[in-house]
Amino acid sequence: MSRTMQAAKNSSLLLLPGILTPTLALAEETAAAAAAATPTLNSGDTAWMLTSTALVLFMTIPGLSLFYAGMVRAKNVLSVMMQCFAITALMTVLWALYGYSMAFDTAGMTKEAVNLYTFVGGLGKAFLNGVTRESLTLTIPETVFMTYQMTFAIITPALIVGAFAERMKFSALLLFMTLWFTIVYAPIAHMVWSGNGALMWDWGVLDFAGGTVVHINAGIAGLVACLVLGKRRGYPTTAMPPHNLNFTIMGAAMLWVGWFGFNAGSAVAADANAGMAMAVTQIATAMAALSWMFAEWLAHGKPSVLGIASGAVAGLVAITPASGTAGPMGALLIGLASGVICFLSATKLKRALGYDDSLDVFGVHCIGGIIGAILTGLCVDVSLGGKGLAEGMTIGSQLWVQTKGVLFTVVYSGILSFVILKIVDVVIGLRVKEEQETEGLDLALHDERGYSL
Repeated sequence: MSRTMQAAKNSSLLLLPGILTPTLALAEETAAAAAAATPTLNSGDTAWMLTSTALVLFMTIPGLSLFYAGMVRAKNVLSVMMQCFAITALMTVLWALYGYSMAFDTAGMTKEAVNLYTFVGGLGKAFLNGVTRESLTLTIPETVFMTYQMTFAIITPALIVGAFAERMKFSALLLFMTLWFTIVYAPIAHMVWSGNGALMWDWGVLDFAGGTVVHINAGIAGLVACLVLGKRRGYPTTAMPPHNLNFTIMGAAMLWVGWFGFNAGSAVAADANAGMAMAVTQIATAMAALSWMFAEWLAHGKPSVLGIASGAVAGLVAITPASGTAGPMGALLIGLASGVICFLSATKLKRALGYDDSLDVFGVHCIGGIIGAILTGLCVDVSLGGKGLAEGMTIGSQLWVQTKGVLFTVVYSGILSFVILKIVDVVIGLRVKEEQETEGLDLALHDERGYSL
């Protein structure tokens, strides 16, 4: 959510002491401020946010499901789709029970003192208590805002699936995602987006639509997960090419379209901020797709469909934190950097370090998120067409704040993801048996085939 919109949500009237008889002009100004501070339903904003909510859900089912399913081997195509679908259902229920409250219940928060609510919201909105037909968030029904944020809580853990595809037990996946959502995702969302009194909000971290909350968070968890589970049988000596790139390019296209709800929807209004977020999202994504394609062309002699699709996703990831503050030229810079650097991360870095991140979650989402989060601190400046730095901030200080937010997210998510994985491994075990992995998870875990023989 944009800092401007959240600030409006948290605004209060300031009383001027010592003035017993205000002038008419002051009275009118005070009345106007009171009206501005009182939420009023706006049907245009509501219509846009209903649309954005559907678009972000579209990103997971079917977008991410197809994108991932095409990249695994044929014997695991249904398992990946099942994981994305099950996560969608599971996160929906957890968000309604307590997740929304943990992320956005701001009762008890204070900017003057650090307390528990600096890191996580309370449970005042558990079971959606107080979320009624009449309650508003800014100019839209709170039910719409709650559901919109739910779609972010759905796609973030679903992204992690790609890192350990083809080797985690389904029961372990469900337990891991439940704990990770509770201990990692909801607190990070609260610290970045809930307003004055939350840790990274008070630092001044700019994350318009989820560079830290979604992509770095999921990407570092994916890296930890693939390291804890270990490599797939036969990796890297056995060839494991994508079985259906048609699925993958269709999924990437759906992600691209759905991402407008992700980024432009984070304005929580149908306004100029949403318009610019949409524009820079398109520009950065196109630039990243081309830069990955040409980098691969130079490195390998031919441009690939998987490469241009991966480049587009890298651009979408990288522009996400900057989409509310960058201008078009900043978007070109972010797209260029993310396409080239994510290509190198998903190929040369991965090969050099030897980890088996099945579908390049770390190389695209974590690295792309880091690039975007840090460059947000540069591209916000008006000299690059950005929205402008906050009062008292310089490019240097904003870059440091962005870097601090990145480091905190990497450490917090990385350590806790490791602990959660180890707990799950002790309780029920993480990895499927060797014969199940050889047979394929479609048959071994779900007794179904993606394709008839």
